[in-house]
Amino acid sequence: MSKPSKPAWLKTKLRNGPNFQDLKSIVSGNNVHTVCQEAMCPNISECWERRAASIMILGDTCTRSCAFCAVKTGRPSAVDLDEPRRTAEAVKKMGLHHCVITSVDRDELTDGGATIWAETIRQIHAEVPGCTIEVLTPDFQGNSESIQIVLDAKPEIMSHNMETVERLHRKIRPQAQYQRSLDVLRQSVAEGLQTKTSIMVGIGETREEVFALMNDARATGCQIFSLGQYLQPTKQHEPVHRFVHPDEFAEYKAYGLKIGFSHVESGPLVRSSYHADEQVLNNKVLHPAESA
Repeated sequence: MSKPSKPAWLKTKLRNGPNFQDLKSIVSGNNVHTVCQEAMCPNISECWERRAASIMILGDTCTRSCAFCAVKTGRPSAVDLDEPRRTAEAVKKMGLHHCVITSVDRDELTDGGATIWAETIRQIHAEVPGCTIEVLTPDFQGNSESIQIVLDAKPEIMSHNMETVERLHRKIRPQAQYQRSLDVLRQSVAEGLQTKTSIMVGIGETREEVFALMNDARATGCQIFSLGQYLQPTKQHEPVHRFVHPDEFAEYKAYGLKIGFSHVESGPLVRSSYHADEQVLNNKVLHPAESA
């Protein structure tokens, strides 16, 4: 397969202003990881300059080996019990009003890291009372008890990414399962949480398969959906099959709104946490203290 040329609409403008430098210093000073850096996100300068960042907990080494992901894989280090405190401190220093927390997969842990997840949510709510929290979690190998530990900590938005269509799961996400990811979304919806998922396109799927996935996600009760262009992080990862035109992204957005998603973020540079703070405003997500 010949490599497609990168189109003009994927170019981004580098922003290296004071907010970017400040967040970079805070991340380094508090010894926390961000998915912005580890996953080589093309929007890092834009987001950091507007003081939006996605913090990655449970270390920087994943136990899985997905064909699309730039995060390193291998044997993780021991769980850092002080990480929730440092993460909350970093969120406070960054001055975030909405915080996205994600993590590597920790399949070697009995609870998949759920206890650290829950403590991180509680620490941020305690340290930064006005900050809403969006969690982008693994599937915890389908362990509903571990998922419930995270849900019981009351994040404002629960997000779990489907990543790709059902046919490609075995190739792109070999240690994940399509139906298992749908079950995570169902469990979140059943708890009454704003629930979100995201996929990549341009990785070998068809338009019909994207529509089918959107239908499956919406059938769980999931309210927020996002789509973005897959970009190959290294030559060792799955190649880009095609660059999806903005008009096709617009078509996906229109379809998502038609079938009932309350918000659809769809575009070449969209990632799961892209403009997540604005989605909170659009969907009127409230902090627990405000909704009590």
